[in-house]
Amino acid sequence: MILVSSAPGDGHAEVVLKALSDQGARCRLLDLSLFPSRITLTARYPRDAGGNGDPRFELRFSDGAILDLAEVSAIWWRRPQSYRISAEITDAAIRHFALSETRTAAAGIWQATTCLWVNHPVNDTAAAHKPWQLATAREAGLTLPDTLITNDPEAATSFWETHAGNVVSKPFRQTRGAWRETRVVLPEDISAIDAVQLTPVLFQELVKGIADLRVTVIGDQLFAAAAALDDASYSVDIRFNPGIAYKPHVLPDDVTAAIFRLMHTLGLEYGAIDLRLTPDGRYVFFEVNPAGQFLYVEHSSGQPITSALTAHLLRAEPTRQPHK
Repeated sequence: MILVSSAPGDGHAEVVLKALSDQGARCRLLDLSLFPSRITLTARYPRDAGGNGDPRFELRFSDGAILDLAEVSAIWWRRPQSYRISAEITDAAIRHFALSETRTAAAGIWQATTCLWVNHPVNDTAAAHKPWQLATAREAGLTLPDTLITNDPEAATSFWETHAGNVVSKPFRQTRGAWRETRVVLPEDISAIDAVQLTPVLFQELVKGIADLRVTVIGDQLFAAAAALDDASYSVDIRFNPGIAYKPHVLPDDVTAAIFRLMHTLGLEYGAIDLRLTPDGRYVFFEVNPAGQFLYVEHSSGQPITSALTAHLLRAEPTRQPHK
């Protein structure tokens, strides 16, 4: 059995589930927003390890299906949904307690589940933290933009002046209610820079480039695709150019090796990495998204990313040891 943890309607999850089914694999979507109201979890631990059997972790779904997690060979931790507490619990303090208990119970079960994780929840959460990403990428040998993280207005102003205003700001993590693109920091932003005291901000030098690359890593496979920035209507954030063409791109060996070192340190089986190619031939690392999208690149470049991910899940052999 292979599980894909995401929400109904997620196109990436649907494509991979169909590819798995076409290969004859047992698979199903795991929508965690149904837990605990519509998914039952049971964990049973024998007294000791001496012949009394192994621990048993079981999920019972609202359609009547019962799943022993020992039968699960791989889990794609694609876009796990937030646990949802029943509306029957109306007291705010009790709702908070119930959610805490739900998260703690589930997290412990995931850590105790032995299978191929793409990616292990502990590693997935940690790798999404940009300050650690950047430090790890630099140590792996990748080139970064000059970067400042601060809630000090003087430090932010000094950084902006040092780069003659060629600075962007970006969020540490996107949220559904307040999605933010990468933005150029304008003089009027500096005039209101005291606002950074309210929350830390990630500032980076604006890197001039000739192409943006999406590098999709699956196990020991790497798919690099490049989009020419001459074709971009908004070159600051390539995501705002949905129709831009991607073409397969061959990375230098040292950049490829650095990317695999990064993935090894982060403990990721899957990652979507954004790079920018500069006019002088440097590859500058922006970020790695542990659950980044790939279909738009696959459709444009013709690279067999879905097939590679499906094969990796079917093989169920971890490339990197999880950091539990």
